[in-house]
Amino acid sequence: MKLTVLLLLLMGFVCKTQAQVENINNIINTREVLNTLSVLASDEMRGRKAYSPEIDSAARFIASSFSQSGLLPLQGKQNYFQEFYTWRTRLIAASGTADGIAFNQEDIALLATDSLVQFHTNEEFDKIYIRPGASLQSELGKLIKDNKKCIVFIDTTQKQMFKRLKRMQPQTFSSMQPILFVLYSGKPLLQMEFTIQQSVIQQKLTNVAGLLPGTSKKDEYVVFSAHYDHLGVGKMNAANDSIYNGANDDATGTTAVMLLAKYFSQLPKMERSIIFVAFTAEEIGGFGSRYFSAQVDPATLVAMFNIEMIGTESKWGTHSAYITGYEKSDFGKILQQNLAGTHFHFEPDPYPSQQLFYRSDNASLAAVGVPAHTISTSKMDVEKYYHTQGDEIATLDIENMTQIIQAIALSSTSIIEGKQTPARISALETQH
Repeated sequence: MKLTVLLLLLMGFVCKTQAQVENINNIINTREVLNTLSVLASDEMRGRKAYSPEIDSAARFIASSFSQSGLLPLQGKQNYFQEFYTWRTRLIAASGTADGIAFNQEDIALLATDSLVQFHTNEEFDKIYIRPGASLQSELGKLIKDNKKCIVFIDTTQKQMFKRLKRMQPQTFSSMQPILFVLYSGKPLLQMEFTIQQSVIQQKLTNVAGLLPGTSKKDEYVVFSAHYDHLGVGKMNAANDSIYNGANDDATGTTAVMLLAKYFSQLPKMERSIIFVAFTAEEIGGFGSRYFSAQVDPATLVAMFNIEMIGTESKWGTHSAYITGYEKSDFGKILQQNLAGTHFHFEPDPYPSQQLFYRSDNASLAAVGVPAHTISTSKMDVEKYYHTQGDEIATLDIENMTQIIQAIALSSTSIIEGKQTPARISALETQH
């Protein structure tokens, strides 16, 4: 203990009291980091794949930690599990005619949660024509948001994009109005009849979330988050390993959230409330963070610290991490100000071409103006074990990871205390 405290003081971390130094080292230390990681990234968790029994085991482990920290369930919940359902679908049969033109299954794709979908001329639905050269991805996002029953005619010049659309395995966390896609070029169609059958499987997913209430600003929230799912089990590699343990991606971030919950729960109550949340299903479409974002009022969220892949050194070496979307708010500047005089530094994202700000669990809340950023150290251009069976605890720098979590704890305190408030970011269109 004395050695660890001395290390922190030598690093120059400025704490309000000696008790705060003692607290942070009692809770956020290499022993606790390694113990937590050793459960989340164990072979027994079999890669924590969404929908698997093992990810449910991971959820229970996280919930138990939240309970030990004395967190409350989110408002309206009886426990820490934020459960929701997704629909997975597979096309069985599809056919139709329009103004005498016959369409078969090869010309048709469907996005819907019903097993039987029919379109008849005498019923009400929208007819949309996607012009040549238009962004199908952008149009799809608008259609899903509008949630209206419609037929979308896609020009045959977009045939390759249409094929990609057909190969998609539609998955959604809410019941939705059917969107029928038809590959067609020609004049607008008037009379049409389509019938589509598909298999529909409803499956449960679970976020794990807890609340530490504030005092005078208890209706303002600071969020600490990470995703706890990974890729599960795949083919055996040359080392006879088939398990994608996901130690760095993102057992490290989940460990950080759990230890931050323990740390802040043992400090005197602060002005703002804190939400700690472990998201599911990031690896298959960010469903966990998207669902969470739809359940909260973004106007009440002051900041989001999303933590992803902090187990390896950043491109600047130890005592450093980067913040995605650094230039979009003063979030990063506030954190760095609070670490002034220390050896630790936060930097802007050095991989702008990777579009990391739009690819992680911060994106849904950033889209509606919340200063939601991801903190990471991953060298995305040379991360050797990213999405491989080699992403195991033995490849991580536990001491450096511990110091990163401590830096997040100390640099975020002024925001939770209500002394500093990051500027809102401009609402944006996510690129998922």
